[in-house]
Order: sequence, then C-alpha cells, then structure tokens
Amino acid sequence: MTQFENEIQAVKVELVSMWHLVESQLQKSRNALFNFDRDLAREVVLKEKRVNAFELKLDRDCEDIFALFCPVAVDLRFILAVLKINNNLERIGDIAEGICKYIIETDRDFDKSVFVKTEMAHMFDDSIKILADTRISFEKDDTILARSIFKRDEVLDTINSNAMARVSEIIKEDISLMNDALYTLSIIRKLERVGDQAKNIAEEIIFYVEAKVLKHTEDASVKI
Repeated sequence: MTQFENEIQAVKVELVSMWHLVESQLQKSRNALFNFDRDLAREVVLKEKRVNAFELKLDRDCEDIFALFCPVAVDLRFILAVLKINNNLERIGDIAEGICKYIIETDRDFDKSVFVKTEMAHMFDDSIKILADTRISFEKDDTILARSIFKRDEVLDTINSNAMARVSEIIKEDISLMNDALYTLSIIRKLERVGDQAKNIAEEIIFYVEAKVLKHTEDASVKI
C-alpha cells in the first residue's frame, strides 16, 4: 500500500474506533437510566472527554491528508464524509452525556411505567441499533443498509411527535409522576436527535460510496 492508502485506512480505523466508543456511551446511558446507576452515569460523563479527543484528532488527520495528498474523486468524498460523520458522532456522544447528567442530578429512581407508556424504552433500543447499523454500513460500504436508516428514523420521529400528548396524559392521571414524565420527555427529544444524526451519517455514506447528494431533498429515502 502507498503512504496515501495507509493514511486513508488509518483514518477509517480511527473513525470506527470512535464509533464503537459512542455506541458504548449510548448503551451505558441506557443501562444507567434503566438501572438508576449513577456511578455508570458519571463514567459516561467522564468518557465524553475521550469522544471529544477523537473528534479533534480525526479533524487534524483529515486536514493533514488534504494538505499532503490533495485527494480527488472517491478519496475526496471519503475524507469529506469522515469529517461530517466525525461531527455527527461527537454530537451523539453529547446526547449520551446529557442523558446521564439527568440521572446524576436526580435523587431517586424513575418510575419505569413512564418509560413504557411513552415508548421511550423502545425508542432507546432502536436508537442504539440504528447507530450500530450505520457503522456496519460504513465499514462494508453498504448503501442498502444506509438507506434503511431513513425509514427507521421515521419511527423515532413518530414517538417524538406523540410524546407530549402521552406525557400530558400521564401527568393528568398521576401528578406525582410529573418530574419523571418531564425528564422522559426531555430524553425522548434527545433520542430523536440521535435518529437525525444517524440519518445524516447514512446520507454521508451514500455520498461517499455513490457520489449522490441526498441532503435537502423532500424524501431522501425515495429520491435516489
């Protein structure tokens, strides 16, 4: 392999490592929430610094490749995609950290019935799986899998759209659940953004592999 090919491969390996870390952060935030494990939540908050360090290093490595090799065609698209995916992953890391801060600042366990009634539990599991599948799509250059993310994100959007009404019903039925319901609503909003970031990543994978730009289309899952 040439030096350029080695540099490209190194960036890919590093991005996948960051991906695994962010997946772990999101999974741990779920476990901390459902088990009310404040120590695990603190671990996630502390590890967010590693996610930020990954982002900064990947940015520098991509800048170096631009400066030294002036990539073109598919290599250029790859580096541009890495820069954007890097930012998307960092934002998901922030979301995991934000969820864990809710756990740390709360002095008692959440009522799990609220998680079920709002479908937040289902939403959390879907978000984790979607993030993992974007990574697999990237590793395998699998644009079919990338395209599946668009429809799956719509499920998260629907749960988010219904969340306010369901939270209102929960509070009306039992005012003592108000704090739990409002925390759950905030978590649902954050998980909806995980879906948005995953959709952005899927668009970047398709751009890199197929040279198709899907941003700002009315329906990216159809207009391809």
